[in-house]
This record gives sequence, structure tokens and C-alpha cells, in this order.
Amino acid sequence: MNLTQYFSLVDTMARMSLKADASRYFFGYIWWLLEPLLFVLVFYVVFELILQNRKEDFLVFLMVGKLTFIWFSKSVNQAARSIVNSGGLISKADISKSLFPMATVQEGLYKQLSVFLLLFAVLLFNGYGITAAWFWLIPLLLVNYVVIVASCLVCAFLVCLMFDFIVMVSLGTIFLLFVSGIFWDPRDLPDPAATDLIFLLNPLAFVIDAYRQILMVGTGPDGWHLLGIGAGFGLLALAMVWLLRRSSRFLALKVLTS
Repeated sequence: MNLTQYFSLVDTMARMSLKADASRYFFGYIWWLLEPLLFVLVFYVVFELILQNRKEDFLVFLMVGKLTFIWFSKSVNQAARSIVNSGGLISKADISKSLFPMATVQEGLYKQLSVFLLLFAVLLFNGYGITAAWFWLIPLLLVNYVVIVASCLVCAFLVCLMFDFIVMVSLGTIFLLFVSGIFWDPRDLPDPAATDLIFLLNPLAFVIDAYRQILMVGTGPDGWHLLGIGAGFGLLALAMVWLLRRSSRFLALKVLTS
């Protein structure tokens, strides 16, 4: 299977999954937008109305962070189970195991495109105009995608080895929810060194902050830092594709005997 056939199959699997998912709900495709908005609403009620958050334009600040994080968290949690849940197909055909998490990533990408369109509309409605900094969205989206791909491949592999890792994946995304600056701003910390340390140790926090800097402040992120994240996770993704291919039969046996 060449690369063109590989990505064509990934896209076909993603589209079929999207149609099947939409058919299960009364609102169908509307859930692509409704579900993330409900998550934002819950956090807004807690932090703005109950805890009386004083941050300016907190709703927009929260939407940028949460809608970006949902793309990562949902993709990772679903991709982690993707190979294990495909045991029936794996038992009948010797195919690349990376297809399953990649199809999940592609499915999440389709959903996120509509979510980002909604986010851009909200930003424009609230007076945030399109600036030259928006050109930074192209490399930022690419790096964001690479981070998700690498994370999904790692989690899918680990859950294949030992299903107990699914609990760690779930707890890990919850942990990242609280430390990535979704409903608080790392730039508000009194010590700038602490902010830099968070961005260094948590690439997702840097990515989320980069979206806010571009969309809300009108400035670009640190390009070298962004490039470093993209290169690091890109190499990790390639290594995981190689590992999944090398251990294809072993993983199939693990899935079928679990």
C-alpha cells in the first residue's frame, strides 16, 4: 500500500465513522458544534458565574482554550481504543495498525474544522478583527495536528500492549485540562520564569496560548518554539508508525487474545 492509498483509506474510514456516529443521534451532525459548546457552557457557569472570574472577555478566552483542547482530548481518548476495538477486522486481514488511530485523527479533524469556523465567527462578532497575525494559524494548525497524531499513535500502541493504559490516558487528559491554561492564563503568573517553564514542559499549553495570542492579541507566537514542538512530535509520530509496522503481528495477537 503506497501513501496515496494509505491516506485515501484513512479518509474513507473517517467519513464512514462520521456518518455512523451522526446516525445515532437525533441532532446528527449538529452535535459536532453542540457538544463542545456545552462543555464551554459548563466551564463558563463554574468559573464566571459561580467563582466570579475577573478576566476580561473570559468567554472568548475560555472558548479559544477549551475548543482547542477538545480537539486534542477527544482524538486521544478515542484513538487510544481504536486498535483494540477493531479486533474483528484485525483477525481477518493483515493491515497496518496505524490506520485505526489515524482514521480517528482524521475524523476529529473534520469535526474541528466546523468548530473553528464557529470560533472565528464568535471572535468576529465580539470585535476581534482579522489581522496579519492570522497567517500564523497555518503553521500552528499543522503543529497542533502533528501533536495530536503523535499522541494518538503512542496511546493506541500502549493500550494495545496493556488495556489498563486506557485509564492512564483518561486521567492524563484530565490532568492536562487543568495544567494547560484552559480556564486560567499562564501569562498572569507573577513570575515570568514560571510561565516560560509551563510552556517549555507542556507543549499543549504553548499551543493553546499561541491561538490566543494570534486570535485575541494579534501577535504571533515564538516561531522557534513552535518549530521545536512540531519537529519533536513529528519525529515521534514517524517513530510510532515504524514501531506499529514492525510489531504488527505481535499487536494483532495481543488484541485477539485479550
